[in-house]
Amino acid sequence: MLQRCLNETASQTAGPYVHIGLAPGAAGFDIYASELGGDIAGPNAKGERIRVEGLVFDGTGTPVKDVLLECWQANAAGHYAHPEGGGAVEEGFRGWGRVITDFETGAWGFNTVKPGPTPGQDARVQAPHLNLWLVARGSNIGLHTRMYFGDEPEANAADPVLQLIEQQSHRSTLIAARSERGGIGVYRFEIHLQGEAETVFFDV
Repeated sequence: MLQRCLNETASQTAGPYVHIGLAPGAAGFDIYASELGGDIAGPNAKGERIRVEGLVFDGTGTPVKDVLLECWQANAAGHYAHPEGGGAVEEGFRGWGRVITDFETGAWGFNTVKPGPTPGQDARVQAPHLNLWLVARGSNIGLHTRMYFGDEPEANAADPVLQLIEQQSHRSTLIAARSERGGIGVYRFEIHLQGEAETVFFDV
């Protein structure tokens, strides 16, 4: 009996098509009434309004310009918009958003409220943070990381997840620097996919 041996289908990394399917407005397609990442918190959320922004760099230090990022966060009271999120959230608070990098500059950003501390495992309190997931051309899988706030040094020092990272230099890759712009707190968070300053990513 003659058997045919077929070659394995070639693998493919994420490519520019992710923008059309997941963030069509930024790719020039008017499909949704509103995009998913402009304002993660919604108009009724309590707490401090902030801006989060940054760049994603490859191993050579060059900004990557076709990245998609998703964010999950708690509200100012430390509650997630989920039935098991710890408590009630404000009407319209999604605590989730999706943005892409600018095609020309590679910059990304979104508006939200600063989250509060959240409960972790073994009843240990986690410092305020954002959960980030990103995918880009050249990546076979999505990458998970966290962003902590540089103006929360005491909470960060006690955070159980940060404590799992032995080297202080590696912990610092998860800390965003704060500045002020127009009376709004702006947190700058640079993500390095490779190299000496590689951001810590988690196996989730």
